[in-house]
Amino acid sequence: SPSAPEVENTVKGPKDAFTETVRTNTSLLRRHLRTPALRLYETVVGQRSLTNVTLAWIDGLTEPALVSRMQARLAEIDIDALIATGNLEEYIADDIHTAFPTLAYTERPDRFSAGVVEGRVGLLIDGLPLGWLLPGTLSQFFKTPQDKSQGWMAASALMVLRYLCMLITLFLPAVYIAAVTFHLEMLPTELALSIIAAKQDVPFTTVFEVLLMLVAFEIIQEAGLRLPSSIGQTVSILGGLVVGSAAVEARIVSPAVLIVVAVAGIAGYTMPSQDFAGALRIWRFGLAALASLAGMFGAAIGALLLICHLASLESFGVAYLTPFA
Repeated sequence: SPSAPEVENTVKGPKDAFTETVRTNTSLLRRHLRTPALRLYETVVGQRSLTNVTLAWIDGLTEPALVSRMQARLAEIDIDALIATGNLEEYIADDIHTAFPTLAYTERPDRFSAGVVEGRVGLLIDGLPLGWLLPGTLSQFFKTPQDKSQGWMAASALMVLRYLCMLITLFLPAVYIAAVTFHLEMLPTELALSIIAAKQDVPFTTVFEVLLMLVAFEIIQEAGLRLPSSIGQTVSILGGLVVGSAAVEARIVSPAVLIVVAVAGIAGYTMPSQDFAGALRIWRFGLAALASLAGMFGAAIGALLLICHLASLESFGVAYLTPFA
């Protein structure tokens, strides 16, 4: 039976979530959208699994070419079993050679219904308690179900905050490396003297410190996700003590590096989409490496490469940077 959502929680909103049964999910969709124009198209994907896949759209509101393209792409899938989400996304996505997701998913029927009302095509798969919305654009990965339950002023401020956190988690380590290694004159005199005094007893370079802490941060996060919840919290606390205070006291890393990496990591947790946050973490390593080679010029080149890469992406004929491009 439908239960409360576990990931996309909200204070003001429905408390039901998708289940593993596609018929239950379509009934939840019908509960939110009672219009006779709602269309459901069902097909079977997987030669061995014979998985039921259902498309949902509103006739007269969704572009017919988008529906036809989605139906044709489902018909072209030749796979033994459709069990995991990656089995579907790999065949449907326009470009798989990117870390950024081009398909938005949700576990909430109300958010799924809102996407269908916007003119998107919804996708439901039997056996997976999720719903996909196509096409996926950059702005869609910054929205949360809570936004529509708040006033426009608070929702807009939180949206701006998420974009600011995206810039912080991407560029803060790279800017710190560039400023300390190449452009020390960028920093205020007191801050520069404090950083220099803290680095006197540290035997490693700034680039090695930042990359070491970023890797350690990813290891702790991965360990906390893979272990049971009772043990994962202990690992997170132990890792924070070892990587944080112990590393600083042992003069392995400087306190400023620890603060920079911690702020960048916490800023990444504000992303509503975990797939998008993972892509930001990958690009964060690349920008830090470019900043270690050419300072702020390397960081600027990395930013231009990122913008060009995002501008080249499309999702079912829609630009990924819509409405910015």
